[in-house]
Amino acid sequence: MKYQKLLSEFEGQLDTLESGNGDVLFKAEKGIAIVEKCIRKLQKQITGKNFATQSDEIYFFKHVKPQIFSKLIYYARLFSIESKRPRGNNAAQIKYLQHQIDKLQAFFNDNLEFYNYYRRGAMSLDEQYFVRGNRDLRLPLESFHFLIDDQFSTCQDGTVATIMAYDMLIVYLRKEVDDLNNTLEPPKPITMEKPSKLFWTGSKTDLIELLYALHASESINGGTVDIKEMASHFEHFYNIDLGNYYHTFIEIRSRKTSKTRFLDKLIELLNQRMESLDE
Repeated sequence: MKYQKLLSEFEGQLDTLESGNGDVLFKAEKGIAIVEKCIRKLQKQITGKNFATQSDEIYFFKHVKPQIFSKLIYYARLFSIESKRPRGNNAAQIKYLQHQIDKLQAFFNDNLEFYNYYRRGAMSLDEQYFVRGNRDLRLPLESFHFLIDDQFSTCQDGTVATIMAYDMLIVYLRKEVDDLNNTLEPPKPITMEKPSKLFWTGSKTDLIELLYALHASESINGGTVDIKEMASHFEHFYNIDLGNYYHTFIEIRSRKTSKTRFLDKLIELLNQRMESLDE
């Protein structure tokens, strides 16, 4: 099977993504798109094809496919966790992140028999677990995803991918907790201590559209400022709670008509103002 080149390109794309600019939600969303594209290509190479040996088939579904599929699970869960992460003080964030870690570890306990089999590098049941067409009636219902596409799945390759993904997530979340534990609450800048007398009276969606436009323009701090920091500044400066601004941004992107409705309105109004002054 000629999937080694595909794997190499895939890893290169993810390395570039992780080392580049952008906040964690942007990287997670972009990562999902990269992984889905790779999985579709890999699926075309595998579906309807026979492996040279059964050992090759076991190796593919035990080691190769989970490498890629685990990244899809990782980025999807990361996006979900981070998009719901509280923006309050360190203690509130630590409590939330620790709860997420506990939920991930619960998966290992719920699948303890297979988890121990995989972790100790056992091979005695590989033919049952990682060869297409086999079923294990002892498995929980969610493990039967392979029935949807039995040419590209076995009864346990998805479980391996989930173990790998949750391992990565726990490492990420623990680092976030450690960083929060080791960092004192940052002092507020002097200019931010005095309450703002300005209030945003337009819609929250319009302000979020403006927020993302300014972030995309890289006009603030040369594009190095995080979207979260900009959102916090907007909230303080305009006395408004933007809520889950990333979810709102997704809704803006899904508009059927103009995606830049507020920005278009600003251009129109500014042009009208300048034309009226010229008269």
